[in-house]
Amino acid sequence: MHGVSESEAVRKLVARGLRVLAVDSGSAAPAAVPLRGRERFGLLLFSQELLALLDAGLNLTEALETLHAKERQAAAHDVLTRVLHLLREGRSFSDVLASMPQHFPEVYVATVRASERTGDLPQTLARYIAYQAQFDAIRKKLVSAAIYPAMLLVVGGFVTLFLLGYVVPRFAAVYETSGRDLPWMSAALLAVGRAIYQHGAMALVALVLVLAAAGWLVFSGQGRQAVLSKVLQLPVLARRVDEFRMARFYRAVSLLLAAGIPLSRAMGMVTGLLSGEQQRRLLRCRQAVEEGQSLSVALVATSLASPVAESLVRVGERSGQLAQMLERTAQFSDDDFARWVDWTSRLLEPVLMTVIGVVIGVVVVLMYLPIFDLAGSLQ
Repeated sequence: MHGVSESEAVRKLVARGLRVLAVDSGSAAPAAVPLRGRERFGLLLFSQELLALLDAGLNLTEALETLHAKERQAAAHDVLTRVLHLLREGRSFSDVLASMPQHFPEVYVATVRASERTGDLPQTLARYIAYQAQFDAIRKKLVSAAIYPAMLLVVGGFVTLFLLGYVVPRFAAVYETSGRDLPWMSAALLAVGRAIYQHGAMALVALVLVLAAAGWLVFSGQGRQAVLSKVLQLPVLARRVDEFRMARFYRAVSLLLAAGIPLSRAMGMVTGLLSGEQQRRLLRCRQAVEEGQSLSVALVATSLASPVAESLVRVGERSGQLAQMLERTAQFSDDDFARWVDWTSRLLEPVLMTVIGVVIGVVVVLMYLPIFDLAGSLQ
């Protein structure tokens, strides 16, 4: 009994029909150290290294001791210290992982617990590595697709600020001495440039604040999550995001089924991968499955399956290979999502270049428009 007083532990055990012979507080395990900043426990790397050592013939404790001895990162070293301490107390590996949910997700713990009954921990780790590698590949593709448009926006913004804060005020000084009336759009542009030039310190502070806010949004998990939640609600992206979440759902359920987890329980364990609306539909789908409906019918009835997913899941139910068919469904969705990301990035880059070019071109034309008017009047 963990996390309760001695009297509470005795009461709970007696209520379960057990007779308490002795109470031992045990030695205190090292407390879980919260990870700070960008320090994260690399679960995928941990699984890959553990799998390599197990395949080499080491037992679980020897493999973990080896990883603990070679680890130089403080966060991972603390996690492995706690894992080894709890293992030496006699707990199972899955119970040890379950005691640290901030580092080991429920799906991971469930697959390890199932492997303890069958004795195929290396195979389970290989399945999880493949599952996580697919997700990481999609995430890296999204990040790489966003880098070039972000650089375009940054460079275009700095060029525009340079024109407004440095070039435009010098044109304004020339036009003021000419004594001619300026077109209203050029006059407005020159007024903006003059204001930026005259209040350069304030403009610099505002620029620093904007950059600091942008950095906070990029590097802060809370800020990034808030921005993403708003962006992903856009009609253009919402449907694709739902499809991506469903692909993760299919792959996670496939992983759990392959590990021996019952279908209904597996569906309940991966609800966190879906949005709020999808979670409500999944609850109805899970209830239908528990009442005896087939998974394919329940998914279609709750709008959680595309035509391709429905066909593949139905084949898996007939052939007894539901886990493999769910994996193929997820792979089909991932491939479609990757093609969409590639097409969108190819379209977005020229669109952004066009927009930036138009903005800079408008600024330049408005600066030279009085000169064009003067040249026309002289002619």
